[in-house]
Order: sequence, then C-alpha cells, then structure tokens
Amino acid sequence: MTLVIDSLVKTFGTVRALDGVSFSVGPGEVFGFLGANGAGKTTTMRVCLDVLRPDSGSVTWNGVSNTELPRRTWGYLPEERGLYGKMRVLDQLVFFARLRGVAADAATRTVLEWLERFRIPDYRDRRAEELSKGNQQKIQFIAAILHDPDVLLMDEPFTGLDPVNVALLKDAFLEMRDRGKTLVFSTHQMDTVEELAESIAIVDRGRIVVAGPVREVRASTGRVFVHLAVAGDTELAWLADLPGVSVTRPGQDYTEMEVARDRDPETILREALDRGLRVTTFQIADPTIEQIFLEHVGPPPADERHLAAVAAVAAVAPAAPR
Repeated sequence: MTLVIDSLVKTFGTVRALDGVSFSVGPGEVFGFLGANGAGKTTTMRVCLDVLRPDSGSVTWNGVSNTELPRRTWGYLPEERGLYGKMRVLDQLVFFARLRGVAADAATRTVLEWLERFRIPDYRDRRAEELSKGNQQKIQFIAAILHDPDVLLMDEPFTGLDPVNVALLKDAFLEMRDRGKTLVFSTHQMDTVEELAESIAIVDRGRIVVAGPVREVRASTGRVFVHLAVAGDTELAWLADLPGVSVTRPGQDYTEMEVARDRDPETILREALDRGLRVTTFQIADPTIEQIFLEHVGPPPADERHLAAVAAVAAVAPAAPR
C-alpha cells in the first residue's frame, strides 16, 4: 500500500514546473515535502489528485494508477481556504462527507466528534465566514478526513494556527499515522518537519534535490555542529578564535557552532573546561533540516515571482478528464 510518484514532468508554457519528481511514501508514514514558494509542491499534489495531468510520469497507490482510483482514496487540505462562507459549519461538513459516499447520520456523528476534539463544538451552527483563520483551517482539516481516506495530502496545514491548535492538529496527524494512513504535507515550519516526518523530499524549481529518511538526510551532509552552554554570564567570544570553528548561532540558551571536518568537536569541551567554565550543555549534532534546506535551496531565486505565478495557474487549471 505504497504511494509512488514516479518521474513527474509538468510544464506550463515555457516553464517546467515539475522536472522528474520522484518519491514514495508507505502506509503509516508521515512525509514532509519541502520547497520554496513556486518550487512545485502544490503542482505535485494536484497531479496526485488527478486535478492536473502530467506531461509524463505516473502516480500509483498500491500499484493502481491515480487516474483509476476512486476519489475517496484521497483527502486533500489545500493551502487556500475552500469553505462556503455563508454555509453553517455542520451543514457543509456533512455535505462534503456525503460527496465522498458517507451516510448522513455517520457523517453528522463524526463531524460532532471532531468538533469536540478540536475544542469548537459550539461552532457547529456558525457560518464559516464568522470563524477565525485558524478555526477555518481546523474545519478544512475535518473536511479532508471525514471519509477516512487512505492518503492525506496537506498543503501548509499549520497556516494560521496558534500553538495550542498546532498541537491538536499534530495529535490528529499521529493518530492517522498509527491507523496506517499515508500522510504527505508541505510546510515552511522546519521544526515541525523534524518532529513529525519520518522522511522528506526537498524540491527546488521542480527537481528533487534531497530525499530520504530524516535521520539519514541529516547525517549524510558530513557537517558537524556543536551546542555549548556554560553557567553564568560568561562571554564565549573566544569560540570564534578556535581553529576550524565557526559560530553560527550565538544565543542565550546555547551557542551553536559548525566544526570543520578535520577538527575534533571534543576540543571545544576541553577548551571550555581548561578555562574553568562550568559546562551545562555540550551536544554534538547533525545539521537541522532548516540548515540543509538553505544549503540546497539557498535564497529565493530571481524568478521566484514567475514560478509563483505558474503555481497560481496550476491552482485554477481545469480538472483532468475522468
């Protein structure tokens, strides 16, 4: 029961939005799909949903082409709001569920359970336009999962959520993962990727530049970082004078530095102890996903606005014929 995206190519005019995108996600796995704005994330998701047809390549679930799978295979949480503003929350969620073949009574029961779980049971009779952006996002998440899809695609699911609601949504993610669902989500919140995702792919201008299990991706760079903190208000300016050491993040909690490959990170600890400092934190770490992302993607490209425009075209493109 594996989702396989194989060599997707998609062009819009003269721009190649997807250029051989390939990755796979197994059941019970959370997959982080990362990239700058306009990199190809939303286009990939819309190809999976068969809203767009690729120029070449394929998408399969359990060996079956996405063009032949029933719609209820998929759950989709778009980045943009897709609710009916004048319609009551309960009514439209039941309506969305019935479009996927869920009986009205079962849909109502499930909706009420999720509203209670997301701490908004009293919003059942409110119009969507009356809700905050964060609560609208929770309603859209409920709409995406009411029919119990096998694969859940989520485009920036944490947009507009405060920390409490982020935690609620994370719990829902993990529950679905534990039930064997396949989850793919895009986000710019790299710490959330490290917390939730087993594997990732970073896409840049339509091409996958990094992919694999998070631990392997972090370890494969060969870069070594050290986190150091000492008791008191002692200055750590001397770190910058150590050979092969580059301070990357001075901070109150700890100072982060990158250590050259030919240097032993333990020399930093020994130097601190030799200076009579009481070390409270010493950690040797691989680079974060954010650091890896910046290394491969870098600053926004000059033509990012053009690529974003391409993504906008994809968003309103007509659905593929069924």
